[in-house]
Amino acid sequence: MGSRTIKVGALARVEGEGGLEIVIRDGEVKSAALNIFEPPRFFEALLRGRGFAEAPDITARICGICPVAYQMSAVHAIETALGVEVSGPLADLRRLLYCGEWIESHMLHVHMLHAPDFLGYAGGVEMARDHGDVVRRGLAIKKVGNEIMTLVGGREIHPINVRVGGFYRAPRKRELATLVEKLERARDAAREVVRFVAGLDFPECERDYTFVSLRHPGEYPFTRGRIVSSRGLDIDASQFDAHFEEFHVQRSTALHARMRHDGAPYLVGPLARYALNFDALSPLAQEAAREAGLGPVCANPYKSIIVRSVETLYALDEALRIIARYEEPDRPFIVIEPRAGEGAAATEAPRGMLHHRYRLAADGVIADAVITPPTSQNQSMIEKDLQSLVAGFLHLPEEELRHRCEQTVRNFDPCISCSTHFLRLDVDRG
Repeated sequence: MGSRTIKVGALARVEGEGGLEIVIRDGEVKSAALNIFEPPRFFEALLRGRGFAEAPDITARICGICPVAYQMSAVHAIETALGVEVSGPLADLRRLLYCGEWIESHMLHVHMLHAPDFLGYAGGVEMARDHGDVVRRGLAIKKVGNEIMTLVGGREIHPINVRVGGFYRAPRKRELATLVEKLERARDAAREVVRFVAGLDFPECERDYTFVSLRHPGEYPFTRGRIVSSRGLDIDASQFDAHFEEFHVQRSTALHARMRHDGAPYLVGPLARYALNFDALSPLAQEAAREAGLGPVCANPYKSIIVRSVETLYALDEALRIIARYEEPDRPFIVIEPRAGEGAAATEAPRGMLHHRYRLAADGVIADAVITPPTSQNQSMIEKDLQSLVAGFLHLPEEELRHRCEQTVRNFDPCISCSTHFLRLDVDRG
C-alpha cells in the first residue's frame, strides 16, 4: 500500500489559527502533530510589575469567549496569596457570572461550531438555512448567558466589574429578578437542545482517557475545588506544578502539558468534569443526560456536544437557584491590604481546567505569573485522539478524511487564542 499527502490551509470554526500534519504510511497513521505557529502573546510577562488589582482586567483580555475564567482564576490565586477568602453572596455572584460564561460559550460551540459537522454543513450560517429554528433557539439561549455577563460583569465581553476581593458593584436583587423568566424559558429550550444533539449520528468509539478536573464536595465545579483525576489524583491547586508539567515542542509556539510522573497526556474539559462530577449535577441535568443515553461517564469524544448541552442546562438551572437565594451584600468587596505572598488557583473554563499562579511583592506588585490554559493542557491529547481515531477513517476520500480530522479537533472546542493560536492540516501519506 502506498502513501499520500493531504493539506488543508486552515481549520475553520475554532478560535485561532494553526496547522495540522498527519503522516500516513502503508495504511497506518505514523504521526499527528498540531503546529501552532502564531506568536506568543506574553500575558505572563505583561502582568509582571503590575499591581495585583490590575490582574482581573488584564487577564480578561486573554480570551473574548471565556474572560470570566481568566479573571476568576487570577483573583482566586491572588486572594490566596493575600490570605483572603471571599464567601457568601459575593461567592454566589462569582458563580452566577460563571454560569453566564458557560451558557454563552457552550451554546456558541454547539450551534455555530460543532453541530454543522454532524449535519454536513460548512458552518452555522449554512446550517441555519435548513435548521433555522434550531440555530435561533441556540442563539436565544446564548443571549441569556450574555445578559448575565452584562448585569453581573458590567459587559458581556471582557467584563469590567470583577476585582480582587469581590466586585466594584453588586447588582440589586430586583435587577437579578428581571432574568428569572428569561432563564426559565432558556432552561426549557436547553432541555430541547439536549434531545436534539442526542439524535445526531455519532462515530462509535470509546477512549481510555485520564480525566482531570476540579471536584468540590458541595457543588458542580466552577470556581473552587480540589484537582482530581480518574486515576486517583486528589491535590490542592498549589500542588499543580508537582504533578503536571508544560513543555515546548519545536514545531509549535504553544506549550503542551503532560502528567509529570509518567509523561502521559490527560484530558480536561466537559467530558472530564462530567465523568468526575456527575453526582453533583442538578437532578434535572442528570435526568436529561440519562434521557440522552449517557451514563455517569462518557468516553466518546464526539458526544462531548451532548455533555456541553447538559452542562448548559445545568448552568441555567444553577443560575435560577443562585438568584432565588441571593441577598445583597453589605458591600461589594472585601478591603485588601497588600503583602508579600504566593498563591495558586484553578477554575473550570468552558473548555476545561485553567490554572494560575502568582507571586506578589510586599507592595502588592506581581513579581511572577504563570498561566496554564485548558487548550495547552489538551494539545497532547488532541494529537493522540487524531492518531488513534483517524486510523479508522483512512478508507474515506480525501475531503471526508479532512472533515473527520477537523471534527475530531473541534470535539475539544480548542481556544487557540488563549494558548496562542491554531489550524492548517497537512496529511502526508508518503
